[in-house]
This record gives sequence, C-alpha cells and structure tokens, in this order.
Amino acid sequence: MITAPPPAPALPRAVREVLDDFCRAYPASSVWVRAGDGWAHVCGAPGTEAPSPVAEVPGTPFGVELQGVDAPSAEGVARFLGSTLARGRRHDDEIRSFSHEMAERYEEINLLYSISEILGSIISLDDAAQTILSEVAGIVGAGRAALWVHNAEAGELRLTAAEGGEGQRGPIPVTDPCSVTAEVFRTVRAILLGPNDEWARGDCADFAGPAKQRGAFLSVPVSYTPPEGEARTVGVINVSGRNSAEGFNAGDMKLLSAIASQIGAAVENNRLIADSLRQERMVREMELAHDLQLKLLPQVEQFASYAEVAARCAPAESVGGDFYHLFRLPGGRLGVLIGDVSSHGFGAALIMALTMGSVAIHASEGDRPGEVLRRTHQAVIEELETTEMYMTLFYGVIDPAERTLTYSNAGHSHAFRIPASGEPERLAATDLPLGMVDLDAYSEARVDWEPGRDVLFLFTDGLSDALGEGEVQGERTLLDGVAARRGEPLQQIIEQLFARPAGARDIPADDRTAVLVRM
Repeated sequence: MITAPPPAPALPRAVREVLDDFCRAYPASSVWVRAGDGWAHVCGAPGTEAPSPVAEVPGTPFGVELQGVDAPSAEGVARFLGSTLARGRRHDDEIRSFSHEMAERYEEINLLYSISEILGSIISLDDAAQTILSEVAGIVGAGRAALWVHNAEAGELRLTAAEGGEGQRGPIPVTDPCSVTAEVFRTVRAILLGPNDEWARGDCADFAGPAKQRGAFLSVPVSYTPPEGEARTVGVINVSGRNSAEGFNAGDMKLLSAIASQIGAAVENNRLIADSLRQERMVREMELAHDLQLKLLPQVEQFASYAEVAARCAPAESVGGDFYHLFRLPGGRLGVLIGDVSSHGFGAALIMALTMGSVAIHASEGDRPGEVLRRTHQAVIEELETTEMYMTLFYGVIDPAERTLTYSNAGHSHAFRIPASGEPERLAATDLPLGMVDLDAYSEARVDWEPGRDVLFLFTDGLSDALGEGEVQGERTLLDGVAARRGEPLQQIIEQLFARPAGARDIPADDRTAVLVRM
C-alpha cells in the first residue's frame, strides 16, 4: 500500500521562485522537502516515492529526484540545487530578522520623537513624566515604570511619577546601601536583572523590601550635561515586571538610556524654571518689604510748618537696618532719632521696626532721651541677643525756647551740631551701643542751640564709607560739605550728600541714612 506523502510546508518566496525556475528547466525532475520524519513533494513530476538517499543534500531540508539522468549527475545537481535553496532560505530569514529589528527601531525612534514633543508641549514635569513613563512601559513591555528625581537639599531621591503596579513611594536616601535605585544614582551605572536574578548588598542585614530586588528589573541613571561643565546625575528611571520569560535586554537598556538623557534635560529645565519663579517671587517680596519699610519712616513734609527737615534712607539691600524718626513734642520741641543695626537684610529690618515702635511709644509719652533709650533697649534686647547683633542709637530733643539740644547717644559716632559759624561739634557717645551691655540707666548730655541757624546733622557710616575715602576722611568730607553749604536749604544739601561723586563705590556695602534739621 502506497502511503500519501505529507503536505508540503510553506516556503519563502525566494526559494519558491528558484524551485519554479528549476522545474521548468528540468520538467522530468522532482523536488522534495523534508517534512517531519518524511518528505513532501514541492515541485516537478510527483513521482511515487520519496527521493533516494543519494539525492538528499546534507545539512539542508531539501531532496531532489532527477529522471533520465545518471546517478553522478543527479547527485551533483541535487547538491547544487539544495545549497542554492538553503542559501535562499537563509537570506529570507536574515531579511525577516532585519525587518523585525527595523520595526523595533522604528518604534524606539518614534518613542523618542514623541517624548521630545511631550517635553516641549507640557510645562509640568510631573505630567510630562507620567505620559512618558506610560509610553516607555508600553514599548518595553514593563508592568511598572518609575522616575526618581534627586533633591540635593534633602540628599534623597523622590518619586516624581510612576506608571502601573505597586512599588516603593517614599523618598530614598542617596546613601542607602540597600537600594538598587540609590546604587544606580551613586555609581552612575545601569543595573539589569533577569527574571531569576537577584541583587543584594552584603552589608544589608534586612533583605526584605528594597534590600533585595527579584525578577526582571532595569534601572538607568538620568544625567544632565550642561553646555559648560561636567555632567551630573539628576535622577533614576526604573522599569520592572516584564511579562516575558527573557526579561529586559541590552536593547531595552540602550533605549531607556536615550530616554533618560532627554528626561535629564527636562528635569534640569524644570529645576531652573522653579528656581527662577522662586527668585522672581523673592524679588517681588523684597520690593514689597522695601516699600513697607520706607513707609515706616516719617515723611519730612509733615514737619514743614514746624521745622526745616531733610532726611533720606537708602538700604544696601531691599531692606536694611538704618532708620530715623521725628517726633513733635509738647512745648514746641522736636525729637530726632537715628539708628544703625550692625547688619542689614531682614534680620536688621525686624530690629529696626521693633526699635521704631518702642521709641515712638516712649518719646510720645514725653520721656527724657536717656529713659527712651533704656526702655527701648529692654524691648529689643532679646532679639539683639538672638541674632547676635548690636545697634547704635541717637535720640535728641531740640528745644528752641530753652535754646538747648538734649540727647542720649548709644555708640552712634556720626552725630554733629553744625553751628551758624565755626567748626562742626561732635555729639559724643554717652553709652555703649544697644545689645552689648544691659544698662540700668542711659546717660544724657546737653549742648547750646541757636534757633533757626544751627543744623543737626546725623548720618550712618554707610554714607561716609560709600565715598571710598576711608572712615576718617569720608566723615571729614561730609562735614566739610555740609558746613560749607550750611546756609542753603537742607533739601539741596541732602541731595548733594547722596549724589555719586567720582571715585565712589558703584554698589554701597552698607545702608546709607542722613538727617538734617534746622529749627
């Protein structure tokens, strides 16, 4: 009984074309291909039996039967045809493999292009990262993808976005020896684990949770290379839980590394934008604080009918520690205050506000200058000790009726009476600056005052230092300038004091304040 040959298997197109050409050239031939344990007829005369062993081509699945041809010729033709068919099949397999690889690369290129569009169209890094991780997980077949971003201030990696599955969500210290993610960040080297691989550090006593990583896992560092300077690591991308027996491969690592480089630039841009917004907000807040501080200072115009006053305060920063105040007192008297905190910025501005509030209370109650300074010191001593600052403070009361100037001076060296004629008179310190010694009482001094002609000139060292002539010579220059113009309107004199002479510093190192009073 003749057994029917098995059906012929599907052949690649190139192999099929070679067979068709061969069978047209040798119509009496019969070509067979191995099918399982037997042979299947694929071309030419069907024949009744499978090819003889001599027609089989070693190393190939093909066999050839030629009728009317002697055995040596049949064997040679069979071998030639078999080799040609095998080569055609190999070429077809290579083309299929190449096409498959090209399709994969196309998906990867398309993904990278999509990521560029995502990063360019979404402002929020969190939203962009979430979308990117979803795309990445789909391409590499991961059950979970996560982006961890470095927080330099806290020294930890924080989860910015995650896609799929459950995983660690809390921050990871970059020094954690038991974390794969921290290891990748520190070493700036990717870690690739197969489905049956394990990663654990020998110095981790607890191998539960993050101390031990099981299953398919891929982690790559996220780096940023600035136009100038060295590259720095800004985070880590992890993918895990691939539904494949092979796990992740080197191609996945290469793709994820390319994605990481794009995300690295986005992370850095996001940080720069956040820093810029913080700086802009800080600038606005500083400008507001500057305006508020200057509004605490009295407007000299309100004293126009009482005395001739000119005053100005120019902080070195948005806010500072220089201040002045003026008080209308009973009996036609005028209280004049100037202070200089040993620093500038917000801390000095706070002490300045506390001092002005305290002096305003006690001066308005009619306290003598020494008592005003004593009570003010009690009000601000705790803040001065906490901030390790001190403060020079001058408070004087001009009494035109008594033709006197009574004052208490806590270490403020730049206080002068400019008489109608003659040399300026220094109003020497009566006590140490506030914040150095907690005194039970503050001393007072009294000098003569010629109403309508004498000028009280108070300023802080920032004004003389800004001249760039040194402390002694800078003070001398200011005094000579005021004395030479003592008969002019005080507003003109103070404008000249704050003008920028040749050789002066471009940026003041300290706050500048000056007060001129004539009454």
